[in-house]
Order: sequence, then structure tokens, then C-alpha cells
Amino acid sequence: MGNYIVNYFNEFWGLMVEMAPYLLFGFLFAGILHIYLQKEKVGKMLNGNDLRSVTNATILGIPLPLCSCGVIPAGLSFHKNGASKGSTVSFLISTPQTGVDSILVTYSLLGLPFAIIRPIVAMVTGITGGALANSFTKHKPVSKEKHFDKYAHLSFSQKVKKVFQYGFVEFIQDISKWLVIGLLLAALLAVVIPDDFFTQYIQYPWLNMLLVLVASMPLYICATGSVPIAAVLMMKGLSPGAALVFLMAGPATNIATMTVLWKSIGKKATLVYLATIVAGALVFGYIIDTFLPGSWFVMAEQVHAHNHVLPGWLGIVSAIVLSALIVNGYVLNWIKAKKDKEQKVKLEEKMGVEKFKVEGMTCKNCKAHVERDVVKIDGIDEVIADFNTGEVSVSGENYDVEKVKQAVEEAGYEFEGKL
Repeated sequence: MGNYIVNYFNEFWGLMVEMAPYLLFGFLFAGILHIYLQKEKVGKMLNGNDLRSVTNATILGIPLPLCSCGVIPAGLSFHKNGASKGSTVSFLISTPQTGVDSILVTYSLLGLPFAIIRPIVAMVTGITGGALANSFTKHKPVSKEKHFDKYAHLSFSQKVKKVFQYGFVEFIQDISKWLVIGLLLAALLAVVIPDDFFTQYIQYPWLNMLLVLVASMPLYICATGSVPIAAVLMMKGLSPGAALVFLMAGPATNIATMTVLWKSIGKKATLVYLATIVAGALVFGYIIDTFLPGSWFVMAEQVHAHNHVLPGWLGIVSAIVLSALIVNGYVLNWIKAKKDKEQKVKLEEKMGVEKFKVEGMTCKNCKAHVERDVVKIDGIDEVIADFNTGEVSVSGENYDVEKVKQAVEEAGYEFEGKL
């Protein structure tokens, strides 16, 4: 038992050391994108029922480091402001598969070929899915909301501060839970699963891919958190094609996502979205296993290959810094949750407070989206959303509950009524 525990923590720490330098750089880039490429600025690129808007949506989505839950309200916000269903589907397909942080972590754990293949697959599937959605659905132009650059008034030094605030505090708060889960699960699989499990018991690549597809589709896991799991499974003999299936289907599909999309963009667009991911994962998985050199994906050589590229001390220092940032994120979340609880108690002491149940909120950004959109409704004075319990407390008079439902669903979440 003692050996298993030691091996477990060794595997966990080894993965942290490998990933940390690339993750920290990815977080920095995430902050830069957040400040200088705000989603409010790019909505006009996605208008139109044509290939140009679909391509723009895909190119926009590939580098964006949005977590799997964050991409839904972002994509639906584009759709609300005039983006076609095809552009929305393209964005929703390409974004959760990649992200600059995920691509860098893929390079660190799976090697350069995989780091190149993932954005290529995201590009092809995003454009294909968007084009199909446009052909099967009708585009109804809507009035576009006017947005402003909320950072335009800031000086350069203030923008730099915001870059670090978002990249190393807010973004880490959003993804740390799923990143840690991915690392913990990867370390567990590394210890528990025999090294020859997949080659000994599941010898057919297509069976590998189908089993992984069925297992990963209902799950919620972020693109970055899925990489260490895929790396460990490949070390146990999982084919590279099946690993790609997991890296695509895990972040891009889950039950909550399907439910929200079904209500928001319609059944045709949702079915196109799902079919494109499934077909794209299986087709590209087959191409990798059949036509690409196996030497590109030899995990015994690749998982620790980058120790020769980066000095060992840098990985250790980066892992310590990353651990401190994750702990800091949890502490700040705890402090914020405590303040929200106190504010919620004060709110509930007022007259006319109602509580609603909302499904699909999984992070701080989800909470912010719901609060921002619901408080705009006439008659509502204050809104407090709790993404841990799914409760949304609303204070006000003479407001329309149907408008609350509409605001919640347009933001990308599921409204389940009063509590």
C-alpha cells in the first residue's frame, strides 16, 4: 500500500513538473488575449450565413483559452448579437478542443506532432460543422448590441496589471478544479492500470476509439485537464487515434452542454454539432492510427523528452509557483464565497426575494454571466447566483419570471423554475 501511495505522488508531481512551465506561459497568453481580444469586439466577424463567418469563428476559437463551460455563454452571446447558427457551431466546436494553454501542455506531454494535429483537427471540424449547420438552418439577423472596450481608458501599465490579474488569478480560478481533477485522475490511472492493458485486452484500434468515445462524451473535463489523462492512457497502450477521440469528445461534449444547446440554437444545429465532433474524432483518429508514423507517438520517449529542452530546475520552480497560484485561487474563491453568503443572507431579509434553480453554472464566469443578464430585467434590483448550489436569488418587484427564464437560457444555462 505504501508503495502505491509513493508511486501515486511521484506520478502526480512528475506530471506537474512537465506541465507547469507551459501552463504558466499559457496563462500569461490567456491574459493578453482577454485584454486585447475581447469577445465583444469580434461579434461582427461572425455575422452572415457564409463560409467566411464560419472560418472566422473557427480561427477565433482555436487559441482562446476558454474553459468548456465558459465557451457556451460566449458562443451564445455571439449568436444573440447576430452570429449565424453556423458560426456559433463553429466556435463551439473549435474552442473547447484547444486553447493556447492546452496546446502548450499537449506539446509538453504528448509531443510536437500532437500539438500540431490538435489545432488542425479543430480547424477542419469547426469549419465543417459550421458549414453544415448553415446549410440545415436558417439565419435570422437580429439587432446587434453596442459594446464598448472596457479597457480602452487604461494606461499600458494598468493593462499589464490586468493581464496578470486575469491570467494568473481569474483564469486559474476557473480551470484549477478541472486541472487538478485531471492530474489526480491521470496519476491514479498511471498507478492502477497495467502498462500493457490496452495492447493486451483491447487490441483493435476501432474498439479503442469507440469505447473511449462512449466513455468521454457524457463527461465534463476541460481541454487542458484532459491532456495528462490522455498521456497516461497512451503510456498504457491506448492508440494515438483513441487518445485524440478522448481529447476531442471529452472537452467538447457533455450532457449539460447538449441540453443547453438544444434549447438555445435548436435541435438541427445541436445534432450537427454533435455529429461533427463524433465523426471528426473517429475519422481523424483512424487517420492517425493508419497513416501517420507510429514513432511520432512513442510515449516512453515523449512524456519526459522535454527535460532536455527545459532545465530541470525550471520545471520544479514552475510547479511550485503553479501550486501556489492554485492554492491562492482556492483561498480567494473561499473568501468570495463567504462574502456572497453574507450578502445573500442580507438579500433574503428583504421583501420580495425569490429563488430560482439554474443548471449548468460551474465557475465564477458562469455566476457573473447569470447575474449580469438577469439584473438588466426591469423590476429587478439585485441578483446573487451561487454556482455551487445552482441557486439564483432575485430581489425586486413586478418583474416577469418569463424574462428571467429567457435571460438565463440566452446566457447558456438551464432554467428549472422557482425553488
